[in-house]
Amino acid sequence: MHVRNYAVPLTTGTVGKRVREITIIIFSAFLLACGLKLFLIPHQLLSGGVAGVASIIGYLSNPKYISLIYFSINLPILIWGYIAVGKKYICLSMLSVLSTTWFLSLIPAVQLTHDPILASIFGGVIIAAGVGFSLRAGGSSGGFDILGSIITRKRDIPMGSVMFVMDGIVILSLGFFKSWDSALYAMLCIFVKSRVVDMIHIRHVKLTCFIVTKEREQMLERLKELPHGITVVNAEGGYSHEGNTMLMTVTTRYELAQLRKTILETDPHSFVNVLETVEILGRFRRLS
Repeated sequence: MHVRNYAVPLTTGTVGKRVREITIIIFSAFLLACGLKLFLIPHQLLSGGVAGVASIIGYLSNPKYISLIYFSINLPILIWGYIAVGKKYICLSMLSVLSTTWFLSLIPAVQLTHDPILASIFGGVIIAAGVGFSLRAGGSSGGFDILGSIITRKRDIPMGSVMFVMDGIVILSLGFFKSWDSALYAMLCIFVKSRVVDMIHIRHVKLTCFIVTKEREQMLERLKELPHGITVVNAEGGYSHEGNTMLMTVTTRYELAQLRKTILETDPHSFVNVLETVEILGRFRRLS
């Protein structure tokens, strides 16, 4: 009996992609830990999310245990996410949590600035960069990011906005348990973080592309390789009166680079108009 093996071999490109994802996740964890230990923790501020919950517990008990508290809270969320979200996403998120925990225990708490406003702003930017890059790599920084990713996929709401609401609840807790001055500074940090995350994590931003080309069949075949539908419209040049084909497709800003590359490779002389889409009604395949 001959048994055929249909397993897909790991190509050099696949291995390179995995290494790049892991490198981004670890670097993102380093940014997250730097934002906490160099800006927020020295002023006893919060970044929101599970890190914020761990920080509150650490401020009320012993700050040196924040890294362990952070890992302990994330563990059950990761287990639940493994069941509800997906294996790859949670494996990368687990790597992020483990790396962040290690960097938090390794990096000393150093007060780089004595101004809590500057600490809130720069801490928020650095942490948001870590969160955003980990999301773009296909993982997350754990905790509220997992919950936010689920909501974003189901409701198509900007990730930063979801995190801002959940983080706000954590900030209110800081106001009740510690001081409202610290809570307001932390709210500034979270606002900055949510805006920067939305700038980096752009999968929810929809774009409508109109492609005018004479290479109808070739362009259709190439665009069918992409995950979104295509509408074909017969068009005519207003001056030349020559027949053309206009293809319309809706994509995301995250996928725009690949779409642009496909179009230019197929027909370098095509005309492309890209518009930002406010709302979509009906079926649209979202990235997982």
